[in-house]
Order: sequence, then C-alpha cells, then structure tokens
Amino acid sequence: MVDHATLLARAREAAEHAYAPYSEFPVGAALLTADGCLYTGCNVENASYGLTLCAERNAATTMIANTEPSDNAGRRIDTVAIVGLKARPCWPCGACRQVLREFGCTTVVVEGENGEPLSLAFDELLPYSFGPEHLSKEA
Repeated sequence: MVDHATLLARAREAAEHAYAPYSEFPVGAALLTADGCLYTGCNVENASYGLTLCAERNAATTMIANTEPSDNAGRRIDTVAIVGLKARPCWPCGACRQVLREFGCTTVVVEGENGEPLSLAFDELLPYSFGPEHLSKEA
C-alpha cells in the first residue's frame, strides 16, 4: 500500500509540471484507487480562466481514461493527495470536491504548514454531499 508521504511526494512531482502562467500557483495531485493504482495530475490554466483544469480533476480524468468502464475498483478513489507549491495546506476547490465525490474518494491528504501529511475523511471535507446515488432513474 502506498503511504501518505509517498502520495504527497508524487503530488509534488506532478505540481512541478503545472502550467500556471496566470495565477503562478502550481498544484499537483496524486490519487490512489481502491485497487492500488496511482494517477497524478497538475493544474493546467487557460487565458479563458473558466477553462482552467485543476490538478485533482486532471488526475481523475487520467484515471478514467486509463481504466475499463467495468472496472469498479479501478474507478474508485481511495485517497487523493494535493500539494500546492506556494501554499500549505492546499485543499481542493468546490468543483474538485464534487468530482472526487463522484468517484467515491474516502480520504484527502495535504501538506501541513511544516510539510507533514494532514489527512481528513472526505465526508468531513464535503458533508451532506450530492452523489450518483441521489439521482432517481424513475420519472
């Protein structure tokens, strides 16, 4: 099993690849799936700010692109680690929280002020969340 310190190191490596010319706020994410696979992502900004892709969503889309649709464990996020090169801690934004929720994230890990891993149950980060199970298939 990959520990939190290793996940944060992988997130930091990803952050080094960020494209952040506007905010100058590079962020990296590393997510561990329920079946033990690891995916990383970094933020990719755009002159049209609304088109910016955060590191967490980048990692999640990479996960989806690299797993079979029927692979339930491969598409379930156990833990996500997030590193902002200019901020500690660096928690996920609201849009990222919702995407992480979509794929069942259970734990969020960030760097504390001194670089130590801080972990939080996802439900504490996004209480009373809305997810796929709330959508009725009935008319």
